[in-house]
Amino acid sequence: MDKELKYGLGNYQHTRRVVLAGLVAVLFAALLFGQSTFPPETWVHESIEMFGVLLIFLGIVGRLWATLYIGGRKSSEVVTGGPYSITRNPLYVFSTVAAAGVGAQIGSFSGIILFGLLCAGAFHIVILREEKFLKEALGAPYQAYLARVPRFFPKLSLYQEGDTGSFKPRLLLTTLLDGLVFLVALPAFELIDGAQQSGILPVLFTLP
Repeated sequence: MDKELKYGLGNYQHTRRVVLAGLVAVLFAALLFGQSTFPPETWVHESIEMFGVLLIFLGIVGRLWATLYIGGRKSSEVVTGGPYSITRNPLYVFSTVAAAGVGAQIGSFSGIILFGLLCAGAFHIVILREEKFLKEALGAPYQAYLARVPRFFPKLSLYQEGDTGSFKPRLLLTTLLDGLVFLVALPAFELIDGAQQSGILPVLFTLP
């Protein structure tokens, strides 16, 4: 594979990790001083939190699924199997799902929507830059892929199993470690709830 292509895509992958880490930091900072209009321990608050846990695990598993297919091949060929057959950016999609799950840990419906939109909006900028690079790197096959598969929202009717190619376990481990940052939300927000209830942390805003 051309070293320039490797280096170019590596920059975008690094950007994706930086954006993801930055978003998680912003979400944590926001939730330090935010609270749901549904009090902790109520069934609505607890149900929203549990739904968020499901979203976080779905996001982590989805990211691992996407990595099984991409396996370091993204800059050398057009990957069209598995999750890449229904959306061009499954890693970003599942990261957004996990971020929405983090937002749910405030016990708020608005938290789910706002955090999901924030993550999707930030990733949209990265996606556009990455697409420009891949158009030049992969040419006509990638152009055809662009015309067939949606950029973000999955189209399930397009699903094809495809193959995972030459899978690299190291990449799966890296993706798993990246995704585990979302799990930090679970104990962290329990501590935040406790601190807010005891008055240690001020509540500056509430979300329905």
